[in-house]
Amino acid sequence: MTELSDEARERLADVVALQPTKNGELQERWGMDSGSDVHSYLESELKRFYYRDENSLIRATDEAAQLVDADPGVEDGEDGRVVRVPRLQVGILEVLAGIDEEPQSVVSVLHDVQAAGYDADVDAVRSGLRSLESKGVVTSIRKTVPTFRLAVDRADLTVEERTD
Repeated sequence: MTELSDEARERLADVVALQPTKNGELQERWGMDSGSDVHSYLESELKRFYYRDENSLIRATDEAAQLVDADPGVEDGEDGRVVRVPRLQVGILEVLAGIDEEPQSVVSVLHDVQAAGYDADVDAVRSGLRSLESKGVVTSIRKTVPTFRLAVDRADLTVEERTD
């Protein structure tokens, strides 16, 4: 395995947390002069740990996330946890029962998401809840059927819609 410097490891954690991201966002985060500098750094120091998706957005490999022990699209910010998720998951987080409220079934979340104006079906909501659970912002409480609620206080969570 390739040894990474402390700086490279920290920057790789940024790529994991910010994904999908662009050169400009990393340029700002890393204090670089240009997007070209970011590209050069990625190619010289982190080449095997990132790739560009079909929209040319920068993403980390699964190996990168494991190496830096970070959750893709999740970072701890000054005001709590920041998660970058697709539009439907933004809607789920808007309507989902809070940390101290009675948990909701998938169907209940579906109805609330649809009432809030999001286009969704039960499979998409179930998948979204599982994805948010894997990011540590939703918890599943087992009853007769799985029910869900936030795992963190809504006030400590910033949700950003991904653009992919």
